[in-house]
Amino acid sequence: MSAPSPASRLRPRLPSPVQRTEDERFARHGVTLLLKRDDLIHPDLPGNKWRKLAPNLAAAAGRPVLTFGGAYSNHLRATAAAGRLLGFRTIGVVRGDELAHRPLNPSLARCAADGMRLHFVDRATYRAKADPAVLAGLLATYGDCEVVPEGGSNALAARGCAELGRELRGVADVAAVACGTGGTLAGLAAGLAPGQRALGVPVLRGGFLGEAVRELQREAFGGPAGDWWLDERFHFGGYARTTPALHAFAKDFEDRHGLPVERLYVAKMLHALTVLAEEGAFPAGTTVAAVITGRPDAPEEPAGPGDAQPSSR
Repeated sequence: MSAPSPASRLRPRLPSPVQRTEDERFARHGVTLLLKRDDLIHPDLPGNKWRKLAPNLAAAAGRPVLTFGGAYSNHLRATAAAGRLLGFRTIGVVRGDELAHRPLNPSLARCAADGMRLHFVDRATYRAKADPAVLAGLLATYGDCEVVPEGGSNALAARGCAELGRELRGVADVAAVACGTGGTLAGLAAGLAPGQRALGVPVLRGGFLGEAVRELQREAFGGPAGDWWLDERFHFGGYARTTPALHAFAKDFEDRHGLPVERLYVAKMLHALTVLAEEGAFPAGTTVAAVITGRPDAPEEPAGPGDAQPSSR
């Protein structure tokens, strides 16, 4: 029998609950909307953060974890929280060396309070973060570490997220998730049963996520796994960008269903599902499960010209 994962000591709420909603925007098209409440898995590591980090923490086996993110990265916050709760060192490589000379924003301040060592790099270096020379320099500074990529998305994470798909077997015809780096979608699709489909809603521009998901599935499962597709129309201008219309939609959804709606990922995915239902993309009788991957508990990141990159999920 294998040893339990270190993250299991955090007592996650698994499987996460599924809630049925009554929403006439779906019902009038014969579509049932379910909310897969992954945001309730753990207060400090909600949603896909827990699912992606847990297998990486098992691989780290207590060694320090070095990972990457932007100035408001939920992934950095979750990694720092895990380090505090489980007693291992964390290093966060942060995009934007200009931030080193400014007061920490609330997200980075939380990381620091949880014991994370923040290492700021310029944006060119950050873009080259997977380069062996860049990684060698970081490891020369910080010693033997488990390196976890931006957003936590790697083969281990995809395998961890496959459990999300397995939890939705027999529950929905379509499972939808917001996408930043593609790891959650790669695993979700792999875990679903034949006949079920996974929908990814990218929250940033670029058109690169399809290949990222395919590569993650090759690494994690040896090739394509499950039936999935992307709808690239709902990024609302790019990563960390929102519009008054998106805020109005999210506020309306909160009022209808009593669900606090995180704006940068979850709102875009829920808006996409509402539009797709209106367009007739789901045949009458379809049950759609919307994966709620986070809560609106962090300030929104003011996007700059160099920020059109995934940095959080």
